[in-house]
Amino acid sequence: MPELIAKSALEGRSSTSGTVTLAEVAVGPITSIAVFPGGAKAVAKGLKTLGLAMPEPNSFAEKKGARIVWTGRDQAFLIGVAPPVLEGAAVTDQSDGWAVLSVSGAGVADVLARWVPIDLRLAAFPVGRAVRTQLNHMNVVILRVGDHAFEVMVFRSMARTAWHEVETAMHMVAARLGTKI
Repeated sequence: MPELIAKSALEGRSSTSGTVTLAEVAVGPITSIAVFPGGAKAVAKGLKTLGLAMPEPNSFAEKKGARIVWTGRDQAFLIGVAPPVLEGAAVTDQSDGWAVLSVSGAGVADVLARWVPIDLRLAAFPVGRAVRTQLNHMNVVILRVGDHAFEVMVFRSMARTAWHEVETAMHMVAARLGTKI
């Protein structure tokens, strides 16, 4: 039987153009939580052991290396830790299905505005917000993790395409501003 070797989708690459840096991020386990009808109290009890709760729509919360991200009605991703026992929910390991890109720097909102159809400026999308949206033609989950920093979760099968699209936008914004590409 062949021995499989786990590899990241983008082999840990990073790139800087102008004031924006793009890098692959290793976030640890990613677990999907889909609450069954009537299962909210049981899920809340399980998440309480991590100091977390199901997030409000379009938000995420962090505590002691664990992050919970809203991904839809009665759905969330638990990231960075193994899930506790969650009676009342379908719990599915998604770790191998996603890649996470860090996009940061002073011009990051301008870069993402090239491909994302929502307003990601700080006033409209503050730190702690999360949204399911599109990056060009790809489904993504975007989290604002700092004033000038985002994490973009993309299906692993589209990681290289997402990388190319963001990196191209970084070059365009840098060229427009006359900074080093």
